[in-house]
Amino acid sequence: MSTDLQPVRRALISVSDKAGLTEFAASLAGQGIELVSTGGTSKAIAGAGLSVRDVSDLTGFPEMMDGRLKTLHPLVHGGLLAIRDDEAHRDAQASHDIADIDLLVVNLYPFEETVAAGADFADCIENIDIGGPAMIRAAAKNHRFVIVVVDPADYSVVLDALAAGNGMIGTDLRQRLAAKAYARTAAYDAAISAWFAGQLGETVPDYRAFGGRLAQSLRYGENPHQTAAFYKTGDARPGVASARQVQGKELSYNNLNDTDAAFECVAEFAAHEAAAVAIIKHANPCGVAVGETLTEAYRKALRCDPVSAFGGIIALNRPLDGEVAEQIVDIFTEVIIAPGADENALSILAAKKNLRLLLTDGLPDPRDEGLTVKSVSGGLLVQSRDNGSVDGLDLKVVTKRQPSERELADLKFAFRVCKHVKSNAIIYARDGATVGIGAGQMSRIDSSRIAARKSADAAGTEGLSEPLAVGSVVASDAFFPFPDGLLSAAEAGATAVIQPGGSMRDGDVIAAADDAGLAMVFTGMRHFRH
Repeated sequence: MSTDLQPVRRALISVSDKAGLTEFAASLAGQGIELVSTGGTSKAIAGAGLSVRDVSDLTGFPEMMDGRLKTLHPLVHGGLLAIRDDEAHRDAQASHDIADIDLLVVNLYPFEETVAAGADFADCIENIDIGGPAMIRAAAKNHRFVIVVVDPADYSVVLDALAAGNGMIGTDLRQRLAAKAYARTAAYDAAISAWFAGQLGETVPDYRAFGGRLAQSLRYGENPHQTAAFYKTGDARPGVASARQVQGKELSYNNLNDTDAAFECVAEFAAHEAAAVAIIKHANPCGVAVGETLTEAYRKALRCDPVSAFGGIIALNRPLDGEVAEQIVDIFTEVIIAPGADENALSILAAKKNLRLLLTDGLPDPRDEGLTVKSVSGGLLVQSRDNGSVDGLDLKVVTKRQPSERELADLKFAFRVCKHVKSNAIIYARDGATVGIGAGQMSRIDSSRIAARKSADAAGTEGLSEPLAVGSVVASDAFFPFPDGLLSAAEAGATAVIQPGGSMRDGDVIAAADDAGLAMVFTGMRHFRH
């Protein structure tokens, strides 16, 4: 790659984010670079005692239409786009008095921030930058001669390069910053198009763009031979992207994926209704429970599968307190995520320096709308978030026996958890806690058997004579295609069942439930999770 140096004699600066602006402008001026600027940027530079030429002086045309029209002018874009070693371009510049612009510094109107702040439609529209992206794309296209900066974090990089090159900058840096510039305008346009589609209620627009900003370069992906990075999209939903890491090692790809799964699961349980804890391993719950306190909920969740919980992710729906923190540190845990933490809890966890603690200042709403995205070869699968809630469903009892009040509460609890377990999913639950989980099997009956075995293993750990699933209820993420899966649950000791229904053999399954003395509820909603 070429390292040809090109001089920087004139800079055009037009920024919304003025962090570091005056220091950067002063350094440029100190190297003899002429400064041209617009509106508020020009005032800020002049206010620092620096000489700056207003863009309207350059173009001979005043800013107008509330600043909408200021840089969309041939004298600006000609200065950015002119190929310096092309004779025809030089002749055109000479004929029309178009001066070179060697450095463009632009960051865009804060559209994403405006949307995140809940601004109305008109305000969001006004924060769509037009001149900025046009100049950025022009400068990036002509990066052989023009350097473009879209991020204040790169000011020092440019100044160092100018110092090293005696006022000139090489091709390598110009190419890297040009690539970053195009990525920035792409992410900006993606945010605008997604917002606009949402405003219009378009769920499947003809073109769909996604963009994000690098939050963290990861050591590797799911496996050490895979490269990975974490990008933030600007979504205001509380979770791993918005959390602050209080302590612990750097988060890995798997940590981030599992922590997201844990927090979304525990958010199914509103903090004002009950304390809730979810323990996640490999993106699947290995224990979920509610209780009067976080300590009670944690103990009940851990009881479900204490072996798998080792090295897991723990999510809480209330601020972490010292009592539950003392319990958690008794076993090795990778990550804890919670809405907050008191000083006692922080002090206790600080002794476990490798333990990652994430605080979010809120819970995601499981009923929120949004999109999930999955890549496939040559494309993207995009769908709305599974925001279905058992509380909003018209539950239909289809058996002769009605579920008891306790059974119904546990059925609803189990179906909430079921939504977050990989298909085929079977959940045994009792007294607001999972007591057996079967996840990700090709056959639903295998998931049922695994969940039953897990409940027996957990009972054995406690020295109990019968599995925890005895007297429990069972939830299935999809219908039972045959009675065998349901009968397996009955054999494990379940007394009531919740499932979507909708099988061609629903009649056979209902008859089997009646024969076994089970109560069964249909939800009419499936929760596949692949």
